[in-house]
Amino acid sequence: MTHDSRLITRLLIANRGEIAVRIARTAREMGIETVAVFAESDAGALHVRHADRALSLGVGPPAETYLSVPRLLEAARAAGADAIHPGYGFLSENAGFARAVGDAGLLWVGPPPAAMEGMGGKLRARAKMEAAGVPVVPGSRRGIEDDAGLASEAGRIGFPLLIKASAGGGGKGMSLVERPGNLPAALAEGRRVGAAAFGDGTVYLERLLEGCRHVEFQVFGDQSGNAVHLFERECSVQRRHQKIIEETPSAALDGALREAMGAAAVAAARAVAYVGAGTVEFLVDREGGFYFLEMNTRLQVEHGITEETLGCDLVRAQLEVAQGAALPAAWRDGSLRPRGHALELRLYAEDPVDFLPRTGRILVYREPGGPGVRIDAGIALGSEVGVEFDPLLAKLIVWGADRDAAIRRGRRALSEWIVLGVETNMPLLRAVLDSPEFASGRYDTGLVGRLPPGAAAPEPPDAAWIAAALAASGPQTPPAGAVAVVSSGPDPWEGLAGWRAGA
Repeated sequence: MTHDSRLITRLLIANRGEIAVRIARTAREMGIETVAVFAESDAGALHVRHADRALSLGVGPPAETYLSVPRLLEAARAAGADAIHPGYGFLSENAGFARAVGDAGLLWVGPPPAAMEGMGGKLRARAKMEAAGVPVVPGSRRGIEDDAGLASEAGRIGFPLLIKASAGGGGKGMSLVERPGNLPAALAEGRRVGAAAFGDGTVYLERLLEGCRHVEFQVFGDQSGNAVHLFERECSVQRRHQKIIEETPSAALDGALREAMGAAAVAAARAVAYVGAGTVEFLVDREGGFYFLEMNTRLQVEHGITEETLGCDLVRAQLEVAQGAALPAAWRDGSLRPRGHALELRLYAEDPVDFLPRTGRILVYREPGGPGVRIDAGIALGSEVGVEFDPLLAKLIVWGADRDAAIRRGRRALSEWIVLGVETNMPLLRAVLDSPEFASGRYDTGLVGRLPPGAAAPEPPDAAWIAAALAASGPQTPPAGAVAVVSSGPDPWEGLAGWRAGA
């Protein structure tokens, strides 16, 4: 294996939002200068303020800005960057971008392009896993991409089934098809979303396995050929195939199953000479059987809960491995063990019932604090939230000595988290943490759909009522004939317009 041991002094972060802020934080702790990029509509975003320098990618949709390889490489050249970290989403799993970064003489903070080509595309990954003897979910065969061929494959696989974008992730480009007549329109939509979000419209079919749990393993490799797993994350709390709450460890795994799945995850990484951070995803059925789902050849959104239980920094490890360092000795010798329990709750700008995106300006923002509470945010007071980007605003990560303690801490932190100005899914997060099914640890990917009707219906938080009362209370005009009272502000107790504390 070829080693690249150049030092990173200036890092361009080819992303936005909370992950760009997250990467910048670790890079600066390591003494690495950071460069942000932004679309003009994103010029005031938080990630721009968190970098040492920021460069515009111009005007246009993501396809012409954050997904534009020429613009990103030009920004790196103009900034004098010597490395690029892609974050997740956008071009993070695009082997062509990784290769272009290397051809430009820059370090790529991620796996080699060949590994991405082998595992980044879900169809190729499935074929590799089948060849390696790892069980995979039944699906369409590689090379069959036209409507007629996929319709024939659908008949063989059976309905209901899922259409998935081969280059996709995060639930994008995925749709449920329950009957043959719905297949053509769903194929067209999957191709459209895949092309727009990932630059690749290839889709494939996969049998819908119901009543399963979604469990992934964090893997890591270095340039010396070492490959390890850093235990699992349970990702079964989902809406429309998009994760909203993750936890580690998983209540679904005993010691034997954890060992078998971890070994399969490491075998998958070794099969493509993997370097850097990656995630191998599995479905686990009620009988304890597991099936390879996909490999994400990048840092995962939910990496923070692994960091909290293992006491490590995965972004730091990515940057060190990219510079030629070996994995930490405790990772390689198997002595690393998780401590306690961690949860991640994703805050989205969306209706908590129908999941449609919401827009607005953040008018009030207060984060919870205290031991075992961490917020990875891409927003701040005054942030504008539009529809052109992913609706993920921030992530709440909580740690507890055990699962019950972590859930209680999550409930407390949610109750203290104030976000006003845009509707969010916070009521849904509360509803899940309060549900007996989640509390039991015996749940699957259908949990959200089984919540009681109205459980996630939004209710204005106390802060909203207080803000509304203050806004309505002043400034006041005294009634005719009343003595004017000088007030330093809209204090409801000083108002003379008939306001009273009674019902």
